[in-house]
Amino acid sequence: MHTFYLFPFRVLYLYDPLKEAEPTQVLFSVSKKNFKKAVDRNLIRRRCREAYRLQKEILVSGSSAARPAYIAFLYLAKETSTFSVIEKAMGQSLARLSKLPPASKSDTVNS
Repeated sequence: MHTFYLFPFRVLYLYDPLKEAEPTQVLFSVSKKNFKKAVDRNLIRRRCREAYRLQKEILVSGSSAARPAYIAFLYLAKETSTFSVIEKAMGQSLARLSKLPPASKSDTVNS
C-alpha cells in the first residue's frame, strides 16, 4: 500500500494485476471523531464524490497498468471545506495518481 498527503486528503492506493481491465474502486472516508453529525460527514462525502466524478477522466486517460486498482481518500481536515477547495485537491491528487509508474511485483495486493 502506498500513500501521500495533499490537503485536505490523505490518499492511499493499491495495485492489483488481476483487476487491471476493471475500473478503479474508490473509497471516501470522513472521520466521525472530527465531524460528530452525520449530516456534516455526508456533505463532505458528497462533495468529494462529485469532485471525483467530474475529474476522473484524468485517471482513466492513463494506461491501465499504471492505474491503481483501489484508491482511498481520507478527509483529514478539522473543518468543512468548500467544494472549490475539495475539487482543487481532488484534481491535484488524481493528476499525481495518473503520473505514477506501472506497478512492480512488490506493489501489488497478492505479493
